[in-house]
Amino acid sequence: MARNDTRQVRTSGSKRNESALARVMNEVFAFVRFAEFEIFFILFFLIAFFFFKNLTSRPEYSQILVKKPGGADFWPY
Repeated sequence: MARNDTRQVRTSGSKRNESALARVMNEVFAFVRFAEFEIFFILFFLIAFFFFKNLTSRPEYSQILVKKPGGADFWPY
């Protein structure tokens, strides 16, 4: 029984020897490894959203969507 107690103290003691910053960083990296796909999935859609939002906010792009080149064909606008 005493041997088990000593073993538990050793494992928890090795964790306590690390600084608080090292323990926090280890937890952050463990989370990133666990949720890597979801993080990249969300980042992809955020980057695509801001890219197309910037692209479509330009007036010359809006004119492409409104005016038909070559005159009015089917659209009366």
